[in-house]
Amino acid sequence: MSSRSAFFAYTPWDAIPALMVLGHLVFVATLFFGFHAMPWALWIPLALVYSISISWSINSTSHNFIHNPFFSSPTLNRVYSIILSLTDGFSQEFYHHVHLRHHVGNMDRIGANGTTIDPLSIWRHGKDGKVESPWTYTFYSYFRDDIGEVYRRVKEKFPEKAKWIWREIYIVVGIYLVCLIFDWRAFLALVPFYYLGHSLSSLNGYYEHFKGNPDDPIAWGVSTYNKFYNWVWLYNGFHAEHHYRPKVHWTKMIQLRDSIRDEQRAHGVHVMNHCHGLGFLDRKPAQYTQVDHPAAKAA
Repeated sequence: MSSRSAFFAYTPWDAIPALMVLGHLVFVATLFFGFHAMPWALWIPLALVYSISISWSINSTSHNFIHNPFFSSPTLNRVYSIILSLTDGFSQEFYHHVHLRHHVGNMDRIGANGTTIDPLSIWRHGKDGKVESPWTYTFYSYFRDDIGEVYRRVKEKFPEKAKWIWREIYIVVGIYLVCLIFDWRAFLALVPFYYLGHSLSSLNGYYEHFKGNPDDPIAWGVSTYNKFYNWVWLYNGFHAEHHYRPKVHWTKMIQLRDSIRDEQRAHGVHVMNHCHGLGFLDRKPAQYTQVDHPAAKAA
């Protein structure tokens, strides 16, 4: 495929995540409307898949859409932002600005002001200069988002985008209320799986940076090159590469890695064998502590 087209902003390969977004919407709708028609032996496993699909969406299609919106048309991008908001259960525009703030801080340590720049930093709620426990990060992160603070910060620089945060929230809440009224049993049955999905996303985010070096840009993230994970998660496994060059399109991550491989090795970029969501299985020590470079000394 050619690198650009009139329809897609970057590459026709973005038809893949675009179709994934629509497929995810159909899957969630089927799970809701099929609640009474499915036996529990089928519905429960599918609900667990729904939980995993939320983490998958946040860390693949939604994430890539933030850095490189799929379409040339602003209107079509806005439509997809609304669809992502509905399937993930929160404003995509809100996620956009929280995530960009994440890239400003890059999992920074607590500073002189007693907090971190990055609202998602695994150091933010840690004790005694250490990272937070994966347990509390996984299950508490969902409740830590400050919508009002994010809205005020966005409104100062991008007033129209700030409006879209609330518009998307109103759309999501409105449609969810309609679903609640239509079938409260199905809606409430999905709530714990919805929360689990966001918790799994936080778990994924934790191990994207645990054993990374917050003081060295090339080692901010932790990578995994598991082929199946990267095919399904749209190369989110190349996370050290992504934080080093966040605007590089997901289809170019292998080339990026090839171009900086020696530099990564010299700086001790941590690489795990598992997908990020199974990062707790990684027993290798943080690799940047094993090399002699200024950032490692500063750490």
